[in-house]
Amino acid sequence: MNPWRRLRRGLVSAAAIFAGWPAWAAPLGQGEVRAFLAQQQRAWNAGALDAYFAGFTPDATFTDQYRTPAGQVVPYGVSTLPQARNQSRKFRAGASISEAAQILDISSAAAGGSAEVVSRVVSQIGGAHGVRVTCATRRERLVLAGGRLKSTGQIDTFSRCPR
Repeated sequence: MNPWRRLRRGLVSAAAIFAGWPAWAAPLGQGEVRAFLAQQQRAWNAGALDAYFAGFTPDATFTDQYRTPAGQVVPYGVSTLPQARNQSRKFRAGASISEAAQILDISSAAAGGSAEVVSRVVSQIGGAHGVRVTCATRRERLVLAGGRLKSTGQIDTFSRCPR
């Protein structure tokens, strides 16, 4: 067999093998993570719930828990994406809400394509009885889904606000 033909067959075979291997995604950059979270906060504060919830994967979960003054974490609710969307619409109908988040940590996965984010979130909730302020630590995982950055949900651990 012609050596050039043998080389070409070998290269075609190698290309076919490598094409079947999973591609490793580049690690998510802090800039794109921060931009995604800023967009989510803008959508939430504007009451643009369709835009806000479009930033989550279909299987996203939303967990609320409370840290007692003694440090014990007490869970009190887990919602699916449709449940969270519905609860948010009802809640926002009777209250004005704004959030301000400060990112504390962004950890990208070594294999890329995902990041873990920890933020401190202060919410102001205005209603018939005035304004209430809540504080929480939020943990969420961001992933690339369909070429877009999305959140797999949030775990909000509420605690007393610092004075």
